[in-house]
Amino acid sequence: MKIASLVVTEPEQQLCEDAAATFAILASPVRIRLLSLLARGESDVGTLAASSGAGVTSTSQHLAKLRLAGLVSVRVAGRRHVYVVDDPHVISLVEQALDHHADLRATRARQVRHPGTDQKVER
Repeated sequence: MKIASLVVTEPEQQLCEDAAATFAILASPVRIRLLSLLARGESDVGTLAASSGAGVTSTSQHLAKLRLAGLVSVRVAGRRHVYVVDDPHVISLVEQALDHHADLRATRARQVRHPGTDQKVER
């Protein structure tokens, strides 16, 4: 895999703190799954709970945290609360993290340890 070279300027401290706060909010498998589901389109709490395997109360609490962080918004449609991702950067972050770990798993699956040594060899 080739890594593109980028010219990166050093970010200011507050920007780093803001980014760290975003990563802290994303540091939950349930929230990652919810954002991944919302990347497909808006959805209500009940549907998200059923799709994510989490309970409705837990899902609602996670969505509230994502909403407070400004990562999702909600609109009321009758008796339903419908959520949508507000920022395409968030979808990109989640997709890149998931792709990264899928690639890591695939790489590890191709590697096998040589018996009696610590050397890894490609299959």
